[in-house]
Amino acid sequence: MNELKLLIGGAARAAENGATFDRANPAGGDVVTRAAAAQMADAAAAAEAAGAAFEAWSQTGPGERRRKLLAAADALEARAADLTTAMIEETGATAAWAGFNVHVAAGMLREAAGLTTQIQGATIPSDVPGNLALSKRVPCGPVLGIAPWNAPVILGTRALATALACGNTVVLKASEQCPAVHHLIGQALTEAGMGQGVVNVVTNDPADAADVVRTLIEHPAIARVNFTGSTSVGRIIGQTAAGVFKPALLELGGKAPFVVADDADLDAAVAAAAFGAFFHQGQICMSTERLIVADAVADDFAEKLAAKVKTLKAGDPRHEDTPLGTLIGEPARCHLNELIEDAVNKGARLLAGGPADSVVMQPTVLDHVTPEMRLYTEESFGPVVAMIRVAGGDEALVASANDTEYGLSAAVFSGDGARGMAIADRIRSGICHINGPTVHDEPQMPFGGVKASGYGRFGGQAGIAEFTDLRWMTLQSGDRHYPI
Repeated sequence: MNELKLLIGGAARAAENGATFDRANPAGGDVVTRAAAAQMADAAAAAEAAGAAFEAWSQTGPGERRRKLLAAADALEARAADLTTAMIEETGATAAWAGFNVHVAAGMLREAAGLTTQIQGATIPSDVPGNLALSKRVPCGPVLGIAPWNAPVILGTRALATALACGNTVVLKASEQCPAVHHLIGQALTEAGMGQGVVNVVTNDPADAADVVRTLIEHPAIARVNFTGSTSVGRIIGQTAAGVFKPALLELGGKAPFVVADDADLDAAVAAAAFGAFFHQGQICMSTERLIVADAVADDFAEKLAAKVKTLKAGDPRHEDTPLGTLIGEPARCHLNELIEDAVNKGARLLAGGPADSVVMQPTVLDHVTPEMRLYTEESFGPVVAMIRVAGGDEALVASANDTEYGLSAAVFSGDGARGMAIADRIRSGICHINGPTVHDEPQMPFGGVKASGYGRFGGQAGIAEFTDLRWMTLQSGDRHYPI
């Protein structure tokens, strides 16, 4: 069993009152991690440590920050075996998904290392004689990153990497579902020589989450907030940050549409749809949740997809070598079963899978889903995908794709690239892939959503804008005339 302390100011420490909480394996129910349960005083101490370290870290040169971020990438990869074990035990992930997490997260740190010399400003023409005017991007200050459990190494690292590259210190508020995974990220970054207080990690009991998060957001030392998670919690995070005038980057829920036009390569579309809907049991913000299929090809697509899905199998990754692992917990199973039951009772047809009696849920496809069904609108965040048949042309496909409060990722399959682009241009989402799956991420890409999927962008130059302040500065040479 993992036993964890808080990481504050470069030192491991117990919670103020010695409290701990347990994280159990989703399938077996056995306790796999016992972690320090931070109290509000501990959260404040973490923010203060980040604040104290900010002055020195913000003045380090880009070369030093680059070297340490590259070292952090190596340190993270060196902990791949520990991270994989922790992900399997705490979240029910497969070893393949854990390994992919480590690979992408290391890439994020290396991409962030390359950004240290790309933090640029500009000279701006001034009407004042002898006045040199310029814009300059500067570190914004200590950053609070709140990361989820579903892609814990990727998203835990993403919460910190660009902020560090821009000269900011960080506090990582670990997910209650995977404290050991997020603690290992903090250890890797500290091992890379970031310095005391540059990276801090706070773990907390789920019952204390609201108090800990509010304390961190409202602490005077914290300048920025980024959160990846559900829309319901993101709304609270955004409102709390707005109350103290702090910018927040929010990457929230999704209900990704996957549009299949009548000229699509159905075999390619089926392969991408199965991957996008069921990779990591559909527990990814970009997961395909709605298959928007032109009626003319719907029967063929449904037949091919059902055959593909029946070749996939979910199991307990601690004991079985399966492509799919478990759900994160019993509440997820109950929610998904309710969505399936509601859809079937209202006329949907099961093509594969069905309700589960444990957190091992087989991939499930429901055809003939209509707006009256909960599955049409509610985020499932699991291995359940809705197929929606659409009669009419491209306008009808676009209207169906946009019939959601969410707007994170989307995909369009068409044999005509220009037609696919025209459809994609009208879908309201932060991300759209033509003839590719909804699940796709690269460290240098601008990642984020619109509508109820949040605002702001991680990745590349877009991330620099989120984690710096843009200052206007002038230098006057020679005399200047004043009107009084």
